[in-house]
Amino acid sequence: MPVCFHCNEQLTVSAAAPVGFRDTCAKCHTDLHVCRNCEFYDEGAHHECRESSAEWVRDKERANRCEYFKLRTASSGSKAGSAKTLAALDDLFKK
Repeated sequence: MPVCFHCNEQLTVSAAAPVGFRDTCAKCHTDLHVCRNCEFYDEGAHHECRESSAEWVRDKERANRCEYFKLRTASSGSKAGSAKTLAALDDLFKK
Protein backbone atom coordinates (compact mmCIF):
# COMPACT_ATOMS: atom_id res chain seq x y z
CA MET A 1 0.00 0.00 0.00
CA PRO A 2 1.45 3.41 -0.90
CA VAL A 3 2.07 5.91 1.90
CA CYS A 4 2.81 9.65 2.11
CA PHE A 5 6.54 10.25 2.72
CA HIS A 6 5.74 13.15 5.05
CA CYS A 7 3.10 11.75 7.43
CA ASN A 8 3.11 7.99 6.60
CA GLU A 9 -0.64 8.10 5.92
CA GLN A 10 -1.83 5.28 3.67
CA LEU A 11 -2.92 6.63 0.29
CA THR A 12 -5.99 5.48 -1.56
CA VAL A 13 -4.74 5.50 -5.12
CA SER A 14 -5.92 3.19 -7.88
CA ALA A 15 -4.07 1.98 -10.95
CA ALA A 16 -6.82 3.52 -13.10
CA ALA A 17 -6.13 6.98 -11.63
CA PRO A 18 -2.37 7.36 -10.97
CA VAL A 19 -0.94 10.23 -8.91
CA GLY A 20 -1.20 13.50 -10.80
CA PHE A 21 1.27 16.39 -10.76
CA ARG A 22 -0.95 18.43 -8.40
CA ASP A 23 -2.28 15.69 -6.09
CA THR A 24 -1.79 16.14 -2.36
CA CYS A 25 -2.07 13.97 0.74
CA ALA A 26 -5.55 14.12 2.27
CA LYS A 27 -4.10 14.21 5.81
CA CYS A 28 -1.13 16.64 5.64
CA HIS A 29 -1.72 18.30 2.23
CA THR A 30 1.87 17.61 1.14
CA ASP A 31 2.48 17.17 -2.60
CA LEU A 32 2.43 13.51 -3.65
CA HIS A 33 4.18 13.69 -7.05
CA VAL A 34 7.60 14.25 -5.45
CA CYS A 35 10.91 12.41 -5.57
CA ARG A 36 10.62 11.27 -1.94
CA ASN A 37 7.41 9.38 -2.84
CA CYS A 38 8.91 7.78 -5.94
CA GLU A 39 10.05 4.19 -6.20
CA PHE A 40 13.25 5.35 -7.97
CA TYR A 41 14.28 7.69 -5.11
CA ASP A 42 17.56 6.54 -3.57
CA GLU A 43 19.80 8.78 -1.47
CA GLY A 44 22.84 6.74 -2.47
CA ALA A 45 22.28 7.02 -6.23
CA HIS A 46 23.51 9.73 -8.60
CA HIS A 47 21.14 12.73 -8.26
CA GLU A 48 19.35 10.57 -5.64
CA CYS A 49 17.50 8.72 -8.40
CA ARG A 50 17.91 5.18 -9.75
CA GLU A 51 16.25 6.13 -13.08
CA SER A 52 19.24 7.06 -15.25
CA SER A 53 17.15 8.95 -17.83
CA ALA A 54 15.39 11.24 -15.34
CA GLU A 55 16.35 14.90 -15.15
CA TRP A 56 17.86 16.24 -11.92
CA VAL A 57 15.33 17.69 -9.46
CA ARG A 58 16.69 20.12 -6.88
CA ASP A 59 13.96 19.94 -4.22
CA LYS A 60 13.02 16.30 -3.63
CA GLU A 61 10.03 17.24 -1.44
CA ARG A 62 8.18 19.55 -3.85
CA ALA A 63 5.94 18.62 -6.76
CA ASN A 64 7.73 18.05 -10.04
CA ARG A 65 6.91 16.99 -13.59
CA CYS A 66 9.10 13.89 -13.81
CA GLU A 67 7.58 11.47 -16.31
CA TYR A 68 9.33 8.48 -14.68
CA PHE A 69 7.51 8.92 -11.36
CA LYS A 70 6.19 5.68 -9.88
CA LEU A 71 4.49 5.83 -6.49
CA ARG A 72 6.52 4.03 -3.83
CA THR A 73 4.75 1.34 -1.81
CA ALA A 74 5.11 1.04 1.94
CA SER A 75 7.26 -2.07 1.62
CA SER A 76 9.70 -0.45 -0.80
CA GLY A 77 10.60 2.59 1.22
CA SER A 78 8.97 3.04 4.59
CA LYS A 79 10.84 2.94 7.86
CA ALA A 80 8.36 0.31 9.09
CA GLY A 81 9.35 -1.97 6.20
CA SER A 82 13.04 -1.49 7.00
CA ALA A 83 12.46 -2.26 10.67
CA LYS A 84 10.65 -5.48 9.77
CA THR A 85 13.49 -6.50 7.49
CA LEU A 86 16.11 -5.82 10.17
CA ALA A 87 14.10 -7.77 12.74
CA ALA A 88 13.83 -10.72 10.36
CA LEU A 89 17.59 -10.64 9.76
CA ASP A 90 18.28 -10.47 13.50
CA ASP A 91 16.06 -13.52 14.05
CA LEU A 92 17.82 -15.37 11.25
CA PHE A 93 21.32 -14.81 12.60
CA LYS A 94 20.67 -15.25 16.34
CA LYS A 95 23.02 -17.60 18.13
